[in-house]
Amino acid sequence: MKIGLAIRELHRSEKSLARALLKAADRHHVEHEIHYVAKDLAAWSADHIRDLAVAGRRYGVKVGEEMPRSSGLLEPLRTAFSVLTGRQAVPGVLLLADLRQLHRMAAGVSLDWELLAQGAQAVKDSELVELTRRCHPETLRQLKWTNAMLKTLSPQVLAS
Repeated sequence: MKIGLAIRELHRSEKSLARALLKAADRHHVEHEIHYVAKDLAAWSADHIRDLAVAGRRYGVKVGEEMPRSSGLLEPLRTAFSVLTGRQAVPGVLLLADLRQLHRMAAGVSLDWELLAQGAQAVKDSELVELTRRCHPETLRQLKWTNAMLKTLSPQVLAS
């Protein structure tokens, strides 16, 4: 059964998304909507990571439950750079690049949730189906947020 592989891949992609969200929050510290929402969305991914680790045990998957709540050692540097550069044009382009990357990562995570949901239905694992029904909508909200931010910010940044 390949459900374990799907859980492991989704765990990996959720962890990458959470880290990217935390890094974006640090890099765009002065953009309060980006900073605070990205941290909240990273917390959702951290919850997903923990839930996937628990679900994976039934399939012999051993992955960590913990997700760091910060982006790592460079967090103070990214935050300081954000404060120093403020809302200049170059950080605006970097913000678009970060949002574009986050959107693509969230789309991949969403696809992984969809695949896991289909697999869970095929093996009739009701607990796993319930997990996908609970977590996938939050990933879709992450995707909608990045899309909305890209639509809102791109005219301002690209036309300046």
